[in-house]
Amino acid sequence: MSDIHTIILIAVMAAVTAFLRFLPFCLLNGRRKTPEYVAYLGKVLPYAIMGMLVVYCLRGVTPLTWPHGLPEFLAIAAVAVLHLWKRNTLISIAGGTVCYMFLIQFVFR
Repeated sequence: MSDIHTIILIAVMAAVTAFLRFLPFCLLNGRRKTPEYVAYLGKVLPYAIMGMLVVYCLRGVTPLTWPHGLPEFLAIAAVAVLHLWKRNTLISIAGGTVCYMFLIQFVFR
């Protein structure tokens, strides 16, 4: 594959992505109020996506073999504690990630 072909592919993908991101704003431009179903989706989708990500991350945990999911459980507990303490999503996610990486690299080898 040539460099020009790669650049064209990236440009097309970027254009399609930008178009899909701008499409809702273009369609709803003339309305003053956000439709109810869009507001509803804005309220429930973040929780649904977080739940889906938790299930996705825990899909490979085998509770019957060592370490029995302990690093994952401890990292989830760290995320919960950090979020209850600081109420900041980025700090919670970063803290849980650091906790999990520390546990699997140094504690549960």
